[in-house]
Amino acid sequence: MKQWICSTISLLKTVCISCVVLACSQLGAAESTTDNPLSTPTEDVPEELAMGGAKSVTGFFITSRGLGSGGNLGGLSGADAHCQALAAAEYAGDHTWRAYLSTATTGNQGAINARDRIGNGPWYNAEGLLIAANIEQLHGPGNRISKEKAATESLNPVNGVGDTPNRHDILTGSQADGTAFGGDDGRSCDNWTSSAEGRAQVGHHDKMGRGESGSSWNSAHPSSGCSQQNLESTGGAGLFYCFAID
Repeated sequence: MKQWICSTISLLKTVCISCVVLACSQLGAAESTTDNPLSTPTEDVPEELAMGGAKSVTGFFITSRGLGSGGNLGGLSGADAHCQALAAAEYAGDHTWRAYLSTATTGNQGAINARDRIGNGPWYNAEGLLIAANIEQLHGPGNRISKEKAATESLNPVNGVGDTPNRHDILTGSQADGTAFGGDDGRSCDNWTSSAEGRAQVGHHDKMGRGESGSSWNSAHPSSGCSQQNLESTGGAGLFYCFAID
């Protein structure tokens, strides 16, 4: 009798432990899918959106033109307004737009990361083609940014006819993970208010360039300065990326 009771207790302990382990694993799985907005499998995001929906399909573009003052974009607010105006001119003003730009710490203002400004995705270009399903894919090898898909708000290519001049430098002020540079090396043309002193980090929308970082869409190299001439001398024109946050 004593042996039977001990065996029963041992069996109950094993069953209880198994139940606890199973419950914890199921709870963890539930939390990972409900609490994390980026956990939606990317295969559930369509590769293309049809035109004519309730809102414009456009959620990403490169500005067709800069503001003409080099790295002086009027700060983040000025850059955002430029995105909004260009989008509205192409019937995509029904979204709220943000420029993909980082700023450095200055005075009482902390650094601002470009990746934190643009929502969670997914983002599609003006043709309804997927650029990235979420913020992690955008900053990983799975993004669809390319010379063909990274077009302007009006679907025109960024480069001119025959790619002359080559204008593949896109202002970002960001590291490859979408965060601002630390220390004194802001690489954001005095937080996008300078067309003289400083320099800006740029990416290559066509993912073409020399060196290990040359293929980075958002962090290929720093510009030679912040004037319009400086930006143009290294293959830019003061253009930047715009993302819809809704």
